Amino acid sequence: MSLLMCLTYACIFLFSQALVSWSIQELHISQETIEKISAAGQLMNCSAPVDVLFLFDGSYSIGKGSFERSKYLAIKLCDALDINPGKVRVGAIQFSNTPHLEFPLDAYFTKQEIKDKLRKIVFKGGRTETGLALKYILRKGFSGGRNSSIPQILIILTDGRSQGNVALPAKQLKERGIAVFAVGVSFPRWEELQALASEPAEWHILFAEDADDASNGLYTTFTESAICSAAFPGCGAESHSCERKTLERVKEFVGNYFCWKGSKSNNAVRTSLCPFYNWRNTFIKYPSRCYRTTCPDPCGSHPCQNGGTCIQQGLEGYHCVCPVGFGGDANCAPKLSLECSVDLLFLVDSSSSTTLEGFLRYKAFLKRFLQAVWSRESPGNVGVAQYSNDVKMAVGIGGHQDALSLVKAVDSMQFSGGSTLTGKALRYVTQHGFKSGPVFADTPDDLPRVVVLLTDSNAQDSVAEAAKYSRGQDVFLIGIGSESLKAELDNITGNPKWTLIYSSPQDLFNKIPELQRKICSINSQGCPSQSMDLVFALDSSASVGRNNFVHLKTFVSSLSLQFDINRDVTQVGLVVFGKRPHTTFGLDTHVTSSDLHEAISQAPFVGGSASVGSSLLHIYDDLMTVQKGARPGVKKIVVVVTSGAGVEDAVVPAQQLRNNDVSLLVIGMEQVQVSSLLRIAGSHNNLLRIPSYEELKNNEELILERICDEAKKPANLCKPNPCMNDGVCVSGNGSYWCRCQGWVGPHCENRIQRGDTSQMHPAMVRAPQNRRSWRQLYRSRKHSKRQIPETH
Repeated sequence: MSLLMCLTYACIFLFSQALVSWSIQELHISQETIEKISAAGQLMNCSAPVDVLFLFDGSYSIGKGSFERSKYLAIKLCDALDINPGKVRVGAIQFSNTPHLEFPLDAYFTKQEIKDKLRKIVFKGGRTETGLALKYILRKGFSGGRNSSIPQILIILTDGRSQGNVALPAKQLKERGIAVFAVGVSFPRWEELQALASEPAEWHILFAEDADDASNGLYTTFTESAICSAAFPGCGAESHSCERKTLERVKEFVGNYFCWKGSKSNNAVRTSLCPFYNWRNTFIKYPSRCYRTTCPDPCGSHPCQNGGTCIQQGLEGYHCVCPVGFGGDANCAPKLSLECSVDLLFLVDSSSSTTLEGFLRYKAFLKRFLQAVWSRESPGNVGVAQYSNDVKMAVGIGGHQDALSLVKAVDSMQFSGGSTLTGKALRYVTQHGFKSGPVFADTPDDLPRVVVLLTDSNAQDSVAEAAKYSRGQDVFLIGIGSESLKAELDNITGNPKWTLIYSSPQDLFNKIPELQRKICSINSQGCPSQSMDLVFALDSSASVGRNNFVHLKTFVSSLSLQFDINRDVTQVGLVVFGKRPHTTFGLDTHVTSSDLHEAISQAPFVGGSASVGSSLLHIYDDLMTVQKGARPGVKKIVVVVTSGAGVEDAVVPAQQLRNNDVSLLVIGMEQVQVSSLLRIAGSHNNLLRIPSYEELKNNEELILERICDEAKKPANLCKPNPCMNDGVCVSGNGSYWCRCQGWVGPHCENRIQRGDTSQMHPAMVRAPQNRRSWRQLYRSRKHSKRQIPETH
């Protein structure tokens, strides 16, 4: 019996979940318009003096699951409210048998506080006494609200199945000038919501199960009624037909069946025909009109040229997917250009393992690249070689200066077959491939030397040693191949940054713009001549989510590959933060790119609510100190990537970092409020907004440029203070010294022992200017018994 009951309850639960997943309010419009409604709602913002009171139905008729969805919608609505004491104030009441004030309008004045409090509201259960709750508001007013000149908005979240009269108290509320929004939850009774809502009802009735549509509808009403400025420039309200549904139990006649009516005697049974009924759930439909705000399509003006495909990104931006040979700018300019001076040699695999088909594919790729990128005005030189058992130079470096003759030379290349001796080929082109280039009056003869290896088969000789030899001869290696060769190509190039992987022949041709960028980034990779201590602070809160946090880690890992990671040039630290910050690794923990890459991939997802201020204080106290690996006289930079949540407490810590000569670059993700982040960044130059986590990789060059600009600025030797234990830093003539009290050592790191009669003296430390002095400083910090050579 118990098993049968369990199965019955399981079926009821699954059926109820399936019903919830059905669309209870349908917009009879295209999916594209629905996406625009969702995107527009994310951009709208209400900033005006308004008192907003949420009235939550906490009765058994909606249940705990629907109650949680009510809270979710309220939290989402708060994202677009400018919550502060002078603008929007928010309060909440929950009702069932009786109303209960969860918090008044004057209790909390920040968005994060309100959202946290809404999350903590506990479902009470009981009858649906909506009328009592409305009378409570009529009697008590908006608790904690302001004077009558401030607009009042009541947002009722209920299933509309009240056990009392609601029409009269709702009418009295509206007569007092209170704007009432009725938000349907679960399977609402729309007639009651109609009685609750202000006029016109189609502007004031929403549906909680579709949070994007409901939030857009609320902001649309705000805009049209001039309650507050909520619209994004260029957007406007539009009318759409919609159909609202509710679920009702309907009694259906099944038929007449024999039934026992009892008996007046002991030997007779009286029977009769009795009617039997079934109850079934049925949808009742209510055709209506919905008013929602949509915004202009950025692709509507067809900004992509030369056959490029426009893809909308968010509401404001777009991205052009350009055909091969185009993409000189964001709108598919007619031609790429190799605007960098390099000696460029293509080394093409012509072995049997690559096959004739693969060889012809690489020839076609070369011809497209040269047609798209190369011209007589290109400032460098280009050559082409093919290899298998031996190497054959098809085009010597500088042998042809125009694309047409280069393409003809590539056309004449013949498949040779044979072994894949990639190591031998790399040694050959390193020693002989760059010696035939003539020296022109306007072209320097000491250009960077770049070899682009195109192969589709594993090397059959010792390629790792040969690649190491080539790189040691200042030859930059770029590898192009399929996914199965990635590990070998990474080993050849020495850095995954210089490896290009394609998934199909068309994908190979699509790599042309990326190859052009990599070739021209040879001279500007990272900030090789600038020493810096670089700390990344990544938002790892619930507002980011686990999937987006993976994008953040990939971004930091890719960006770190641009730098020369060691204790002499660039040190990198990583902090992740939710409610509390966590140091994943300090500045001096990892001294190679491979170790750094592995450590970043292991960074944990923290979850919880974000606190950017706590993370900045943590970085200042825990990472930017000499004892934790920071180097005096080296420019210090903190890159904060945030979802925009929990930034209210970060203004003062950010200013503290800047006051101590620590540069701060803030990257705001998705629909973040730029104004709040600007106070943290300090200037527009130090603030970037990225429309999506997937777009981070497309903005690496811009972010890298901002970091390098900061790294080039002069560093203050005494900021942050390198002296420990309250030592005072004194700088002068390119050096600094620590004035210690009760401590000794270059940085006041050793306590004076009782009975020690040695004379106290300040320790002079010269600002390290080269790699050797940095090593000496590091060793002195790790081994306090050894002296720093620059100490006097």
